[in-house]
Amino acid sequence: AMEDFCLRYTNVALAGPQYYMFAPRKTKVRPISVNTRIYSCALIRNDIPFRWRGRYNEDTDLSLRVLKAGWCTIEFNAFLQEKMPTLTMRGGNTDEIYRDGTYLKSKMLVDMHPDVAKLAWRFGRPHHMVNYAQFKNTKLRRKPGLKIPDGTDNYGMVLQPRDPGT
Repeated sequence: AMEDFCLRYTNVALAGPQYYMFAPRKTKVRPISVNTRIYSCALIRNDIPFRWRGRYNEDTDLSLRVLKAGWCTIEFNAFLQEKMPTLTMRGGNTDEIYRDGTYLKSKMLVDMHPDVAKLAWRFGRPHHMVNYAQFKNTKLRRKPGLKIPDGTDNYGMVLQPRDPGT
C-alpha cells in the first residue's frame, strides 16, 4: 500500500512507516507526513543519486540529502514499525560510536548538516535535533494522467481488533 501510494507521484524519493513508539495512541493524526525524516525501514527510489551508506543516523542523513536536492519524503503514520528490538540488538559499531555515550553519533549528524541540525540534551543524553521547516514548501507532484479508482483498496488486508495484552 505504501509503495502504491508513492508511485502516484513523480518526486517521492524516500518513504516509510512511522515508529510504533512515536505514534500517539489516542490522538488523531494525518495518515502521512510529508518532507520529514524517514526512519530506517525505508522505501528508496532506485533512480536517485543517493545511497544508504551504513552509518549511524543514516536514515536522517539520507532524508536530509534527498530533501536538500528538492525531492519529497513521505512518512506513513497509518503504518507503523517496531524500533525497540533494534535498540537492544547486539553488534554494529557500538564501541566505535558509543565510547563517549551518544555524543559522537549525534555530533556526526550535526557536522554533516550544520544548516539544519544542532546538538541538544534529550532523554538524559546528547542527541541531535533537526529543523525540517525549510522543506515544508516542497509539494508532492502527481503523475500526469493519474487515475485513482473510486472506492477503497484494502490490498487484501483485514482490520483486526488490537489485543489489549500487547
